[in-house]
Amino acid sequence: MATWNLQGTKHHVLICNGGSCMRKGGEEVTQAIRDEIDKLQLHTHVHTTRTRCNGRCEDACVVIVYPEGVWYRTIDGQVARDIVRKHVRDGEVLLDYVTYTYDEGFVMPEYSVATRGKEK
Repeated sequence: MATWNLQGTKHHVLICNGGSCMRKGGEEVTQAIRDEIDKLQLHTHVHTTRTRCNGRCEDACVVIVYPEGVWYRTIDGQVARDIVRKHVRDGEVLLDYVTYTYDEGFVMPEYSVATRGKEK
């Protein structure tokens, strides 16, 4: 088993590979995230981990980005690439896909952090 040098790591991306997430594209999401990290040469700054179920099966496929603690829901390959480019590289959270953040708490799936508290 490989031992990763984590010195220089700025983000840890957890990619759910539990049953529900795998049925909803978990492998595609995992590969898209890792491919985008390679493409952007972010390997020394980003560590990824495949996880088992994170307990949010209704939100499949789930991706969690630390240290911010942002939980993303209903992720596909394109959004996975956007997470790497926009969130990990540029610091921009993709609000339309957020279920939970440490700062905001749980966000109902029918609307994002950006629209919470505003009339529709």
